[in-house]
Amino acid sequence: MEGTVMPLLHIFLDEGESVISERGAMIWMDDNIDMHTGSHGGIGGGVHRMLMGESFFINKFTAKGGPGSVSFGLSAPGKIMDFKISEGKELICQKDAFLAATGGIKLDSYVKKKLMVGFVGGEGFVLQKLSGDGHAFLEIDGEVYKKHLEAGETIYVETGSIAAFDRTVSYDVQRLKGVRNVLFGGEGFWLSKLTGPGEVYLQTMSMSLLAERLLPFLPIKKK
Repeated sequence: MEGTVMPLLHIFLDEGESVISERGAMIWMDDNIDMHTGSHGGIGGGVHRMLMGESFFINKFTAKGGPGSVSFGLSAPGKIMDFKISEGKELICQKDAFLAATGGIKLDSYVKKKLMVGFVGGEGFVLQKLSGDGHAFLEIDGEVYKKHLEAGETIYVETGSIAAFDRTVSYDVQRLKGVRNVLFGGEGFWLSKLTGPGEVYLQTMSMSLLAERLLPFLPIKKK
């Protein structure tokens, strides 16, 4: 990774090695890198990504005839984090977090069994589950804070502030208590409930909140 506010992910590939990425994330690549657009997981994999609000297709970059490199960039100011994924070390992340990954990573949607959690959770309706074996690179908005939760330890988080958490962490949604808190607190009606054990990664900025803050400053076109 290079850069600060808008970092760049630069991946070097040996001949025959591949990396996958979200559509539109590639900034540049060497001339011996072969790009192939596909569903990565068949129709089912594409449908899962559409449920997450992502593109049906994934781009795959492979080094041909020798080593090569490919670079990826962020869509907003933030951080790029490298996670090692393996059996028993799956990761749950916000639906827009995936940037790129090595070929052994599997992308799935992660929907709570209790449908009400989805409907009231806003941005937390559909999350991503990253499994398989390899490295996954996530795009996290703003700064990131890593917090370790012991078994049974619980924190309440504004839904848009959740970047990722270990598969061992329990996720739920709880209504904010107190009418005055709901009406005037500015934190919404619901909070996400995360219970350990495991690691939680929180982001200091959410795209929805950023858009809300920028809206009053956007020019209004007159008819």
